[in-house]
Amino acid sequence: MIGVGVDEIIADVGRNWYIYLSMPLVAAVIGYFTKIVAIEMMFRPLEFRGIPPYLGWQGIVPRRAARMASIVCDTMTEKLISPEEIFDRLDAERVAKEIEKPLLDNIETITRQVATQFQPGLWESVPESVRRIIIGRVQRQAPFIVEHMMAAIKDDIDGVFDLKDMIVTNLVKDKALLNRIFKEAGHKEFAFIRYSGIYFGAIIGLFQAVAWALLKLPIIMPIAGGLTGWFTDWLALKMIFNPKRPTRYFGLFEWQGLFLKRHKEVAAAYGDLIAKEIITPHNIIEAVLTGPMSDKLFVMVQKEVQAVLDSQAGLVKPLLVFAVGSTRYQEMKRIVSGQVMAALPETMAYMEDYAEDAMDIRNILVTKMQELTPEEFEEILRPAFSQDEWILITVGAVLGFAVGEIQSYAVVHFSV
Repeated sequence: MIGVGVDEIIADVGRNWYIYLSMPLVAAVIGYFTKIVAIEMMFRPLEFRGIPPYLGWQGIVPRRAARMASIVCDTMTEKLISPEEIFDRLDAERVAKEIEKPLLDNIETITRQVATQFQPGLWESVPESVRRIIIGRVQRQAPFIVEHMMAAIKDDIDGVFDLKDMIVTNLVKDKALLNRIFKEAGHKEFAFIRYSGIYFGAIIGLFQAVAWALLKLPIIMPIAGGLTGWFTDWLALKMIFNPKRPTRYFGLFEWQGLFLKRHKEVAAAYGDLIAKEIITPHNIIEAVLTGPMSDKLFVMVQKEVQAVLDSQAGLVKPLLVFAVGSTRYQEMKRIVSGQVMAALPETMAYMEDYAEDAMDIRNILVTKMQELTPEEFEEILRPAFSQDEWILITVGAVLGFAVGEIQSYAVVHFSV
């Protein structure tokens, strides 16, 4: 009944104290539970579960993996690091030195295989001393081939290496890694979201108890539950990113968006993760050798190898041309180039330790991230929330309303 007297309210609270006590407690549980569900819905499941296309769910981040990865990539390539910065730190002579042994071994094997393939009897009939001269000449030129290649790559880095494609390809291929980027960058913010549900929910639960004592309307419970789920989701998200800079409120306390306040801490963790998992020497080498622009690199390799073969064949070149024919000699050079290219991924793996130290990707990222403005820094984590944010808030409200409905039933049937 609406408008009950003070004495009746006190008596009712005395009789049903456990119900009134349960209201802020249940509201706190609602707040906490809805936050856990909302966070899980952001990242899980990795693949769509249910009946396509609409009856089911896929985590917001995995579902929009391509767009999320593109946003992450744009932040890195536009504000943090460029292909030029990566390759400028590599010394061509040192690279050649690092891969010298495996490269020389491969050149000897390839030269023997190709010579045998094009004229089986000729290569065996040539004295071993002559064969060693030919192989030795090509091997001696190998470091120069590598140095020329590195110089050519640096001169036309955008033509042979697509950093954005490498980043996006790796993140879309590995949705769990994409999740990790957002989770690890914002792990304290996600913890805050979870626990804020308890605090804000309990406060709303106190107002709920007062409203029930005054009005005794069962609809108060589901409305308060829905409000708890909606408001706590909305407020927690606001408090993570706002205000951008420290701001004092009511002259009593100062607040800055939690994520922005952790600028230096996040920069260190983020730079470490990206350097270990995405912009790694292995991924860079693989992208250069097999990525969408690798054809241009192949042309570079082919040009360098063919020039060396022509210049180092020396006195035996006329014999080779006579034996296999001019056309097949050209084909032989192309095959040698192709096999050198095929052997490069394994060969280049020997320089990964040097490249990791020389490139120093982590420190570049950390330093650049710490220089970002609050608005730029926000973009590192914000995309995870901004995509379909309304869904998360709505789910919180619906879950809160449902729990409130159950609570309403319990209050009505267990009140004395």
